[in-house]
Amino acid sequence: MAPSPILVRPPALANSPLPPPRCVAAVAAAPAVRTAPAAPFSRLRTKCRFAASDVREDYSSTPIDIVADVKTEKIVVLGGSGFVGSAICRAAVSKGIEVVSFSRSGRPSYSDSWVDQVNWLPGDVFYARWDEVLVGATAVVSTLGGFGNEEQMKRINGEANVIAVNAAKEYGVPKFILISVHDYNLPSFLLTSGYFTGKRKAESEVLSKYPASGVVLRPGFIYGKRKVNGFEVPLDAVGEPLEKLLSSVENFTKPLSSLPASDLILAPPVSVDDVAYAVINGVIDDSFFGVFTIEQIKEAASKVRV
Repeated sequence: MAPSPILVRPPALANSPLPPPRCVAAVAAAPAVRTAPAAPFSRLRTKCRFAASDVREDYSSTPIDIVADVKTEKIVVLGGSGFVGSAICRAAVSKGIEVVSFSRSGRPSYSDSWVDQVNWLPGDVFYARWDEVLVGATAVVSTLGGFGNEEQMKRINGEANVIAVNAAKEYGVPKFILISVHDYNLPSFLLTSGYFTGKRKAESEVLSKYPASGVVLRPGFIYGKRKVNGFEVPLDAVGEPLEKLLSSVENFTKPLSSLPASDLILAPPVSVDDVAYAVINGVIDDSFFGVFTIEQIKEAASKVRV
C-alpha cells in the first residue's frame, strides 16, 4: 500500500540570512502500532544543522517529530494449514507479512523454518470468535472449499465463505481474497453442482461486499508438493510438465477453447506458488481487485515472486 506523504513543520529560526536546511533523519523509529481498521504510525526524530559562509559554527535545531503513515500488513488465512493455505502462509512470511492461520487442524505437523513465524489458531469458521481472529487484519484470504455430497459442498464452498466475508466486513478488514475455481467451459447444467454453485455464491458475496478491493482467483488444477499425513505427494511431477506442454501449444489449441468442457483438457495447471504469490500481490497492491483467470494469476505472481 502506498504510504501517505510525510509533512514536516521545521522549528522557527532566528532572523538570519541562512540557506535552506539540510536534514538528516536520526534512526530512532518507535515500533508501529495498529488497531483495525486505523493505519499504524511511526514517530521519527530528526536533527537538522545549518551552515553559511559567514557562520563559523553549525546551528543545531531542536529535534522535531515526524508522524509518518507507515502501513504494515497482517493477513488471516482461512484454511492456512492446507495445501494452498500453507503455501500462502509461507509466501507471506517470506515477504515480511504478519500471518495468522485459522483452520480446524491448527498448526501443521511438519516443522519447516517458516512455520514458527505463523500464528496458528485452531477453530471452525461456523463457530469462530471473529473479534479475536481478525484483530488488526488488513486482509482475509480464504482457501475454504472441498468435495462431498451436494449439501456438504454448498456448505463448505458457499456458506462458510459467505460467513467469513461478512465477518471481515463487520470487523473493518479492508480486503478479502478468495481462492475459487476455473469453470473449465463446462455446460451450464454441470455448473449447478454444489461445488460450483457454492464457489460462485462465495464469489458474489466477495464482489458485492468488497467491490473495490475484493479479489477472486480462479485457478484450474493446482500442483506442487502436497504433504499428507507426513508423506509428500509430488503433484508437480505431473502438473509442471503438463503446464509447459499446454503453454507451448497454446496458439494451436486456442480455436478449440470455445468448445464445451474443452478446458478440462486444455486449461494449463497452476503452480501452488503462483497462486500464493498472486495472493501476496493482491494483499500489497490496492489496484489489484476483481476476478482473475489462470493466466492473470501467473502474471500477478510474477510481479512479486523472486
